Amino acid sequence: MRHWRGSVEAASDPGVSEEQAEPKGWLARLRAGLQRTSGKLGENLAGLVSKRPLDDAMLEEIEEALIASDLGPATAARITAKLAADKFDRQVSDDEVKTVVAAEVEAVLTKVAHPIEVTAFPRPHVILVVGVNGSGKTTTIAKLAHLFQEQDYSVMLAAGDTFRAAAIEQLSIWGGRLNIPVVSGKVGGDAAALSFEALTKARAAGADVLIIDTAGRLQNKAGLMDELAKIKRVLKRQMESAPHDVVLVLDATTGQNALNQIDVFREVAGVTGLVMTKLDGTARGGVLVAAADRSKLPVHAIGVGEQIDDLRPFDPAEFARALAGMGAKKDA
Repeated sequence: MRHWRGSVEAASDPGVSEEQAEPKGWLARLRAGLQRTSGKLGENLAGLVSKRPLDDAMLEEIEEALIASDLGPATAARITAKLAADKFDRQVSDDEVKTVVAAEVEAVLTKVAHPIEVTAFPRPHVILVVGVNGSGKTTTIAKLAHLFQEQDYSVMLAAGDTFRAAAIEQLSIWGGRLNIPVVSGKVGGDAAALSFEALTKARAAGADVLIIDTAGRLQNKAGLMDELAKIKRVLKRQMESAPHDVVLVLDATTGQNALNQIDVFREVAGVTGLVMTKLDGTARGGVLVAAADRSKLPVHAIGVGEQIDDLRPFDPAEFARALAGMGAKKDA
């Protein structure tokens, strides 16, 4: 597996290597992006820890505050259980609570933080990208393509969301910016036929990765399921192992609704991994933890901005500390 490399911007300083520059730049963007989430968590916990020793009533209040911060009931219960085991009948500070929060969040995310590995042989490695309209799916595809380019993989895109002219146009624009070929057709065309054509062209071109956009019309779940099943069937006619990944794009601003989307798309598409976007635009970023804890699906990358390199794989420890409102690990 090749490692994610630094952005062009990070490597522009001749005195700083990519390995030195990118983690610092990405970490700063991550922490800035999670400020609203960490602020909400801090507000929800504020005033709960008093001068009285930790008791059952205080534990219940802390658990409710953690659930209100979108961390999910399972994670909240483990955090309060840890506090009860270590601090019951003793005074506990805000920082001690945050330390336990960060440790539990890190434990959850360490199990699922897995970048996509390009393993298909022969090539291409085929990735179906699914998600509801408005989740940032098409832009996320461009950002994923950019990540693969940084690893020196050649990429091809397929505009399989054929019901939305805007999606086809947007993907074509991104392809032009990134110098990536895009296979597209007419609005309302057969998405499965387009996917078959894209795989044919990707194989002929020797592309390493083929990323296929798909429709996100949950209003007609049965129709969407049929369409995605047909896409998979036609891909397998050419390549039995395809698709190699089915990635669900989630919008963090939807909060707990993201959990419902995971359930639906697991059923209709056989999702194998997640990408969460727009973490910088919400105070509900704790939902990433709830989604990971409940679904156990790999989280391939997270988005904390609108720029092309604002979608990255993440360090669970640094994410956890940023979410808890703590300093960077190396500064702690």
